[in-house]
Amino acid sequence: MGSVAIAISFALFVWWFSTGLILILVRAPGPWRAIGMVAMTVLAGLCAWGLVATRDTMTPAGALAGFTYAIVIWGWLEASFLFGYVTGTRREAATPGRQGIARFRQALATLCWHELAILATGIGLIALNWGAANSVGTWTYLVLWLMRISAKLNLFVGVPNATTEFLPRHIAYLGTYFARRRAGLFFMATVTAASLCFGITLHAAATASDPYTTMAMSLVATLLALAIVEHWFMVLPLPDAALWRWALPADPAESMPPAAGATVVTLPRLRRTDPTLTDTAATPDTRKASMPGRPR
Repeated sequence: MGSVAIAISFALFVWWFSTGLILILVRAPGPWRAIGMVAMTVLAGLCAWGLVATRDTMTPAGALAGFTYAIVIWGWLEASFLFGYVTGTRREAATPGRQGIARFRQALATLCWHELAILATGIGLIALNWGAANSVGTWTYLVLWLMRISAKLNLFVGVPNATTEFLPRHIAYLGTYFARRRAGLFFMATVTAASLCFGITLHAAATASDPYTTMAMSLVATLLALAIVEHWFMVLPLPDAALWRWALPADPAESMPPAAGATVVTLPRLRRTDPTLTDTAATPDTRKASMPGRPR
């Protein structure tokens, strides 16, 4: 039980603190964002080396290390997008009236390079850790990646809630690609599938016969649980932004996207800035929209 408690507490803290740190940095002046990006790039490189160095460390400490390394690498990728450095071929608002595939293509163009960066990094991490005894880092990255894809698909189909408090000015155009609608069967299907994976992982943690597996499975299960909760934030009218009030600007206008007559879509924090979603009805109310990620 001690390993489980440590894993849950550690995962919660890393999820909460890393998200807040990126929210602070993403609104910093340009030079500070550049310095932050350079520092995070160096740190991500060290974490990639750390994953290799601990690939055969079958201890609770090794599991915690692998989890942390993967979170930092994911945070580096998210920061590269939120800072505006690795986005896509399009950096402007959606064309009014565009629907269906045409609007999807525009939205995808706003983050295509970032999606390719995530894919390339994922392939690299899998290759570096292929056959590793300590695979927590790989599983952590895959959970973040797959739940991010799940969130984007749900937002494409439709979810009701969003908030602009997580969108900084330099990527505020993303708000014009967002939409709101009632969640349906697809949302329930994906959340149910994620919940089943959570149950399987939690059972593996509860029935593990060694401290390493208990810690490893507890960390991954907690991350899955947080991703599922974030999915529900897209549906239920819960004030999730209150968790990071300390990292958000005092002036609400700082995060208001200039989306006159635009459609608004909610994005989960670990993934909320991914605007590859559409809806059929536009709305001038852009006071609600949000970003991911957080590294969650």
